[in-house]
Amino acid sequence: MLLARVLREVGRTLLVVGVLVLAFVAYQLWGTGIYEAQAQEDLRAELRDATSTTSTTSGGSTTTTTSPPVTLAVAGGEAMGTIRIPAIGVDKVFVEGTEVADLRKGPGHYTSTAQPGERGNVGIAGHRTTYGAPFGDLDQLVEGDEIVLTTAAGEFRYLVDDAIVVTPDRVDVLDPTPEGQLTLTTCHPKYSASQRLVVRAHLETPATASTPTSAPTTEDVPALESDDAGLGGERAALAAAGVWGMLAAVMWLASWWVARTVGGWRRWAVYGGASPAFLLAILVAFEQLNSYLPTNL
Repeated sequence: MLLARVLREVGRTLLVVGVLVLAFVAYQLWGTGIYEAQAQEDLRAELRDATSTTSTTSGGSTTTTTSPPVTLAVAGGEAMGTIRIPAIGVDKVFVEGTEVADLRKGPGHYTSTAQPGERGNVGIAGHRTTYGAPFGDLDQLVEGDEIVLTTAAGEFRYLVDDAIVVTPDRVDVLDPTPEGQLTLTTCHPKYSASQRLVVRAHLETPATASTPTSAPTTEDVPALESDDAGLGGERAALAAAGVWGMLAAVMWLASWWVARTVGGWRRWAVYGGASPAFLLAILVAFEQLNSYLPTNL
């Protein structure tokens, strides 16, 4: 009798664990995409506001001025411009920075690399399977495919040269270059962070603006440090995920014990009352665990 009860409870626990694993996978693939879609809407609104035409009236005359779309001196997480890759249907706003919070909004510009349109290596990272998966089909690009970056400095056209797969520690792919180059990075293969997919492209004549005359040389752009590569998640988030997971487990066990004690229809009231707090703890645990994973997974 005791053995049967133990086996029954173990089976229920395993069932709950299985459901939680499936829920986390669903959160990764679809829940994060909802967050990214909303963030992209907000970023596009920022760009629209920056490019809107304003009119001021002074002394009976009206002066119309147009603000630049976005300045290149933007803070981390703020909209820097747009990236379009027609061959794979990418049309996203990219932000400054490759921190966890930055790449949740969309592709992110490595702060230590050159600015779009300038001489040097422009580095941009993006998620492969989560948060809208902006770089999900990056492996389908072939030589000659077009990548267009648009910022306050103008519209810059790059053509794909090649794609390589490297280990996560190969931050040298973002080293400065003497000519205009674009380097896109993401995790590889899909649903894994064991390697990095790197797409390299060269700068063509800009479509609507000239390459800045003040473009830095390779010596002007600092080399990327491994800690700044934006390839890893937040290590401290794993402990936080464990704490919230334990809290959720305690809530589950406490509600089960109370429901078992009161019995009858009241147990469902106990489960219903405990569910919101339990789900909130689970969601926070999922988010913390997600922050621990590589930022461009």
